[in-house]
Amino acid sequence: MTWLSLLLLGVAVVDLVRGRWPGPVVPEAVGALVVLVLGALVGVGPAGIPALFGAALVVVAWSLLVRVAIAPSGTALASLLALAVLGGGVVLALLVSPLAPAAGGPWQRWASDLPWTVAAGDPDRLLLVIALGGVQLATGNLVVRLVLAATDTAAPEIIDSPDHPPTELKGGRLLGPMERLVILGLGLAGQVTAASIVIAAKGLLRWPELQSPREQAKVHQLTEYFLVGSFVSWSLALGSLALVAV
Repeated sequence: MTWLSLLLLGVAVVDLVRGRWPGPVVPEAVGALVVLVLGALVGVGPAGIPALFGAALVVVAWSLLVRVAIAPSGTALASLLALAVLGGGVVLALLVSPLAPAAGGPWQRWASDLPWTVAAGDPDRLLLVIALGGVQLATGNLVVRLVLAATDTAAPEIIDSPDHPPTELKGGRLLGPMERLVILGLGLAGQVTAASIVIAAKGLLRWPELQSPREQAKVHQLTEYFLVGSFVSWSLALGSLALVAV
């Protein structure tokens, strides 16, 4: 899983950096550099250099396509292409995972010094868990946003009255990463039932919002927006759990 972990770490870093430095070049350069540097730290040998540069290339391509997709002139096709690059990179990394070297080098020595027995005994799994945790943050929000754009699911305006001008839902940008991390953490701890309770609780907490619009058309629009975004977000967290279990 080394290639997959490095790829996901690069994607997570490039998306986090883009949130702070939205300009071009810097996020892509940092993301690619993270892949290459971490590759050296986990002991990738000369035979793995082509795969390492391939992962860095996927990170850069993902970032560039995301820029196009989230721009004001972005199209559904651009969103689909960005998702295809990320999904294709993950699938390819999974396919070649039997050829990937085990995490060693300075990374293995650092993991062996940690107080956690699991981390010391399986540095590959530790690297993957860290990568998947990073993906739940900015990358998870972007994946949800791209899927909504690709399916033409518009963000609804939930307040529409003379006293309260139309307002878009914004809490999901923070709640999304939080719920995905909670689901991932509970799943890793073996508390899958507790993770399902978190999912159910979110639906109950959103219920007043689904009832707040006055017009029935807006109720349907808000319900669709909430369901599509939530299921994509949950799928990302649950898919991460599945990758750890592979």
